[in-house]
Amino acid sequence: MAPDAVIRAPGAEVDTESRAVIIIPCLNEAKAIAGVIARILDDQGLVDPLLLVADGGSTDGTREIVADIAARDPRVRLLHNPRRLQSAGINLAAESLDEARPWMIRVDAHADYPPNYVSTLISEARRTGATSVVVSMDTKGEGVFQRAAAAAQNSVLGTGGSAHRLAGEGRWVDHGHHALFRLDAFEAIGGYDESFSHNEDAELDLRLTREGGRIWLTDKVRIGYHPRSTPGALWKQYFSYGKGRARTVLKHFTPLKIRQTLPLAVAPAVASLAAAPFFWAFAVPALVWMAAALSFGLLLGVRKRDPAAALSGVAAMIMHLAWSAGFWWQLFTDRPKPEPLEARAPLLNRPAIAS
Repeated sequence: MAPDAVIRAPGAEVDTESRAVIIIPCLNEAKAIAGVIARILDDQGLVDPLLLVADGGSTDGTREIVADIAARDPRVRLLHNPRRLQSAGINLAAESLDEARPWMIRVDAHADYPPNYVSTLISEARRTGATSVVVSMDTKGEGVFQRAAAAAQNSVLGTGGSAHRLAGEGRWVDHGHHALFRLDAFEAIGGYDESFSHNEDAELDLRLTREGGRIWLTDKVRIGYHPRSTPGALWKQYFSYGKGRARTVLKHFTPLKIRQTLPLAVAPAVASLAAAPFFWAFAVPALVWMAAALSFGLLLGVRKRDPAAALSGVAAMIMHLAWSAGFWWQLFTDRPKPEPLEARAPLLNRPAIAS
């Protein structure tokens, strides 16, 4: 099938109000892709699902694996994503549809999903009337450093109290880990901004809520997430996160939350250590931050009785410093032009789909 072909799923007439398109943007996910596809489609509540894998040019066999699955299962399709970014892949897949499918589900190839994931999201959307349903994440690790990073990301130390990172009851939020959208609402605001390589989800949520959309954080399902397994990879990830957050702030002129403002000060504090030999007080902010992070990590390790968790302070320090450095780097090196108000597409004011 040509990359720009219109996607149509076979089958008899069904209840269109329950149909969903499931989109998996991926790049070099040969180890995980088959299992994720099988897990998602093994959902007893799904009604005529269509699963699109938007591949960004994998070279590890991912495309061949998906093509083989698609040859045997008409519910699965492979799309080529020439821009490679996840945001571009999801937009491309959404634009390829020419069917009555109210729901769009975003699935990440490197996450673990519970049984009946998609049907539960649809049920939650219909029950609440939400424009978008987001989910919480349980971070899991295997090696020592990955377990340390997971412990940090599952705690206030690494998340600052982000709602979708910590357990809690279902509630309305302004952002969460993307899972389900009303497809008409997603299209009405123009989908993801493809100039964002990171933080595209938070940027879209900002536009969505500004135009009247409502985001429900469900407590019915949670996903498992695997953090980066090396310090270098974790640094690169959070440096990109910081750059993405800065681009969102610059584009929409939005203030940072307290949990984002505090780590923002980390890079300047560390940089001030250079002046410490001449004026010792410049070292105080960085030393206080280091001591707090390392102490919290040690306490977390004792509470969890896990030596790896005791290193969570080290992982958190990498996350804080990288995020802060990425934010400041973006702020001073590449200031995007703010989007004109008249260029923003309004969210279509359509009634919620009846349950």
